[in-house]
Amino acid sequence: MNDFAAAFTAPAATGPRAAWNRFSDHASAWVSHHLLALCARIALGAIFFLSGRTKVEGFLTVTEGTYALFREEYRVPILPPEVAAHLATYAEHLLPALLVAGLLTRLSALGLLGMTAVIQLFVYPDAWPTHLSWATLALYLAARGGGTGSIDRALGLR
Repeated sequence: MNDFAAAFTAPAATGPRAAWNRFSDHASAWVSHHLLALCARIALGAIFFLSGRTKVEGFLTVTEGTYALFREEYRVPILPPEVAAHLATYAEHLLPALLVAGLLTRLSALGLLGMTAVIQLFVYPDAWPTHLSWATLALYLAARGGGTGSIDRALGLR
């Protein structure tokens, strides 16, 4: 090692620092990306899927209450409330199902991230701590993918 590289190399850890670093290495090995991805897929999928189920009767019949919600409270710009109600409801069913299965994980996560941004900006701007947690899960999945337990991986997709 040359003198320049040696100047930027930390000394070998000893004592409590070494013990902490060993613990950190074990935790990183035990809590792998694949476990984190599975948990994130299930958590984010459940949030949006359960929200979608409150908007329908039966399989996918959008309720009158959902239309009223989009006319009175959700009022997103550009889209008519009836169109927004259908798009949001169907997306809240399809994207979480894909996410939990790990199929098109990155694309599904980006779709839910977009929905989160719309909710944050136009519907509930004061709920940013909740939306930040959703966005964190979505960003993790969009950046890292669904892990080994995903259909994406079985298909050879990253």
